[in-house]
Amino acid sequence: MQKADLLAASDAALAGDWHRAHRIVQQDEHDPDAYWLHAVLHKIEGEAINSRYWYARTAHRYEDRTNAQAELRAIRAEIEAGNG
Repeated sequence: MQKADLLAASDAALAGDWHRAHRIVQQDEHDPDAYWLHAVLHKIEGEAINSRYWYARTAHRYEDRTNAQAELRAIRAEIEAGNG
């Protein structure tokens, strides 16, 4: 997935447009940052089982963070740094 797409998805999620963010991350089934963002979106939507599925594909855990906005900002920082 292109960095610009991931940044757009994270910006949409931070703005509360979870549906747009979800549409973007669903385009790539091979990017760790997309998985992480996907996991947080499902967490925000209250879909713990689906969220845990996506977390299992990352180096992060469902329980690691309780503040979704802070986690979304951390994801954006990872994307910007290119460490995903």
